[in-house]
Amino acid sequence: MVHFNCIEAQAGNLSAYSAGIASLIDPSAIEISDIETLLIDPTVLNSLEPQEERSTLVMANVNNAVNVRAEADEEAEKVGVLYKDCGGRILEEGDGWTKISSGELEGWVCNDYLLFDDEAVALAEEVGVRIVTVESDALRVRKEPSLDAGVFGLVASGDELDVVETVSDEWISVDYEGETGYLSAEYVSIDFHIDAGETMASIKQREKEEAEKKAALTKNQGAVIAGADEARLLAALIQCEAGGEPYEGQLAVGAVVMNRVRSAGYPNTITEVIYASGQFTPARSGKLAKRYNGNIKDSCVQAAQEALAGVTNVGTATHFRRVGYRDGIVIGHHVFW
Repeated sequence: MVHFNCIEAQAGNLSAYSAGIASLIDPSAIEISDIETLLIDPTVLNSLEPQEERSTLVMANVNNAVNVRAEADEEAEKVGVLYKDCGGRILEEGDGWTKISSGELEGWVCNDYLLFDDEAVALAEEVGVRIVTVESDALRVRKEPSLDAGVFGLVASGDELDVVETVSDEWISVDYEGETGYLSAEYVSIDFHIDAGETMASIKQREKEEAEKKAALTKNQGAVIAGADEARLLAALIQCEAGGEPYEGQLAVGAVVMNRVRSAGYPNTITEVIYASGQFTPARSGKLAKRYNGNIKDSCVQAAQEALAGVTNVGTATHFRRVGYRDGIVIGHHVFW
């Protein structure tokens, strides 16, 4: 009886093991010799594999975003938002709802808008990125996976770069300023990153900052008095540079010209700014003169008038180029800075 009591006390803990051990719940179903084997040789139990635990990964299953609530109820307070391709960790499961943790965000999401288990893992592998973090004071980014290779530049402790691939145990290739560079694996750590949701506090702060930035970009710069000829010249240049762009892009080009007129670093008239050496290609090529003497779009004329009145949507930017050359304010096919 002592042996049976011992086995019975353990029976409730054996459900995670193979079906053969499940017979221990009913001691009469096995032989005494089998019980003694289990008691005398614990390696028999140790060799049995437990069932694999369910993944705690969860991913958003939405086209845009899903609300995260304080409680498992559609009417509960909204505490944040989980966006498309964002993920998190399961904290608790309820009736049709799951409590998740995603970055600083924690709350309940309706299961209809979530992916679990293998589906969550598959999406995470598709949208997640591997990031290396530099753990030495300064690390060379090599042009090839070799200590003898040339160097693109240096990265400092704490710098993060996107992983291209793990080349070997010694080298990891990374995206370094648009080039594929190589870092010594000995001096970096690798993390798998999935985008996280956003709390309501973060959303409000971001919207506030965006509003302040927009206000700065659209702050009136002050009107500039110009004659009809210069106003038409400005409109003609706007059409040459941005005639096919949306109105916002046309206004931005006009604002750049007027910002130069106001700046001490450029001539103080529209004509001199536009015809300054090496500045605006249409002025050099003769295209501007032809447009000045021809038809000009009403939208370009309006953009010129607004720019003359001090209106801007690019702040005090004095340059623009085609998108792809540098960072800045992107409008249509141009970037302004």
